[in-house]
Amino acid sequence: MNKAQALQSFWSSFGIPAVDEQSAFDDMTMEALGNPPMYITYEVQTSNLGEPTPLTASIWKRSTTWAAVQEKAEEIAAYIGWGGKVFPIDGGYLWVKLRQPFAQRIFTDQDDSIRRMYLNISVDYLTAT
Repeated sequence: MNKAQALQSFWSSFGIPAVDEQSAFDDMTMEALGNPPMYITYEVQTSNLGEPTPLTASIWKRSTTWAAVQEKAEEIAAYIGWGGKVFPIDGGYLWVKLRQPFAQRIFTDQDDSIRRMYLNISVDYLTAT
């Protein structure tokens, strides 16, 4: 599994669809996902052994409350934990860690029924390439 595939696998492991935010994310993508009630978009940036790479993701849900989005963010934070999580990838490991602030509510003027939680993590790509 390469670095981008590992990120996809990580974000998809939380029981809701996850899509690289640079993918064509439009009505066709939403239809292919089955118009999920909640989903994650995530950033892909990779590097080699060295400094931690800051990454972001967002949890999205159309709702009148923040409860489900907040619960999912807390689930992800608990899974990563303070020491982070290490995953094997081709040629090494991926070390996912929490960044602070981990979760932030994002408000939008376009549609006040959209709940978006912005997540901050860092990833160490412990690989030679």
